[in-house]
Amino acid sequence: MKSVRVKLKGEYEVVFEPVEESRIKTVDFKNLPFGRIFSDHMFVADYRNGAWQDLKIVPFGEITISPAMMGLHYGQLIFEGLKAYKLKDGTPALFRPTKNIERMTRSAIRMAMPPFPEDVFLEVLKLLVWIDKEWIPTDEDSALYIRPVMFATDEYIGVKPSQTYKLIVFTCPVGPYYPKPVKVKVEKHYVRAFPGGTGDVKAAGNYGAALMPSSQAQKQGYDQLLWTDGIEHAWIEEIGTMNVFFVFKKEAGSDLYVVTPPLTGTILPGVTRDSVITLLEKEFDIPVEQRPLSVQEVFSAYEEGLLVEAFGTG
Repeated sequence: MKSVRVKLKGEYEVVFEPVEESRIKTVDFKNLPFGRIFSDHMFVADYRNGAWQDLKIVPFGEITISPAMMGLHYGQLIFEGLKAYKLKDGTPALFRPTKNIERMTRSAIRMAMPPFPEDVFLEVLKLLVWIDKEWIPTDEDSALYIRPVMFATDEYIGVKPSQTYKLIVFTCPVGPYYPKPVKVKVEKHYVRAFPGGTGDVKAAGNYGAALMPSSQAQKQGYDQLLWTDGIEHAWIEEIGTMNVFFVFKKEAGSDLYVVTPPLTGTILPGVTRDSVITLLEKEFDIPVEQRPLSVQEVFSAYEEGLLVEAFGTG
């Protein structure tokens, strides 16, 4: 099939190079592992000479990089994660994509990287999802997961911001990330983030540093860690893959209220977190307190019968 050019906002356009034959017939949509099956196409763009250029949607596949690529050595790598669904009439729909785009812009700025134009980014996401809309699963708890990733590409061994970058967006049909309730361990030694660090952006290093302590917890029978503050290890922050909420009642039989840690720079401002807070307060009339919450307060509430449940959003 021949490539086509699609005009975007401003001076931008994207070249679409379709696959010769889709792989979709090889996929069992009733059994979708999370993050292991990839759709037909991906978006790629390069930043050089002070501008984003060479925007393309091409068949999903391998890329070639230099061993000296700075993104491999100095951690200039950020990413996002969002989902697309099908409405009842079959129309593809993205869930609050502008929030993820805005967060990726914040991540880029924090990591000394050039943000991709937000309005063009939204058009790219819509176009990529539309092209691969048949890959959107429709079973309950399934979705088309969308992964943008940006990394430094200068071939240089030296600690400074790169002058060139690559942005890739690819998609994958997924089932639930956790098929059962998540068992968590309160982390009292290792630290995910400190004030002034990168805990509130989606930088790859945040997750790399968490892998070893998370693996230790999994060997003990837990699914994830409940991270605490880096000073006292007394204050709840977030779980490795989600923001966390606790549902309390003031006394037996009383109305419910919800508490979640505040956004003070050490936890990720989740899009689902924001959505759930809005729904709880405006649709269900359940108050949400965004305030410091100690591990001891949670344990005490449990012992007194005032802790109703806990849940994560991600």
